[in-house]
Amino acid sequence: MIDHKKLAVIHIVKRELGFSDDEYRDFLEKSCGVRSAKELDELSFRRLMRDFAKSRHYRLNSEGLTIRQKLYVLHLVEELGWSSNHFNNFLYKYYHKSDIDSCSKEEASKVIESLKQVKSHQN
Repeated sequence: MIDHKKLAVIHIVKRELGFSDDEYRDFLEKSCGVRSAKELDELSFRRLMRDFAKSRHYRLNSEGLTIRQKLYVLHLVEELGWSSNHFNNFLYKYYHKSDIDSCSKEEASKVIESLKQVKSHQN
């Protein structure tokens, strides 16, 4: 069984995603084979969180950009010490995009790889 803090996280995500009770229980059953979060163990909790993150509900735009991708890009930009203006210029120059929110899932993946390359050359 998982602890109360993890149950609280599940219910916060459920609310953020706007799931009805039936949608939430169907998602739980499809993801982990249970109808109640109280039945989850540590492994199934992780699977549920991963499935939540992969779901269409966590897409930021119609092109499939995920919250996870955006946060990772922003993390890499911070590690590089770039200002938001510098990063937006980089995006425009190499990807013809005004900001990360206008990127598709595939473009965001390429941006991530580019930033990782820039970071590896900096070190």
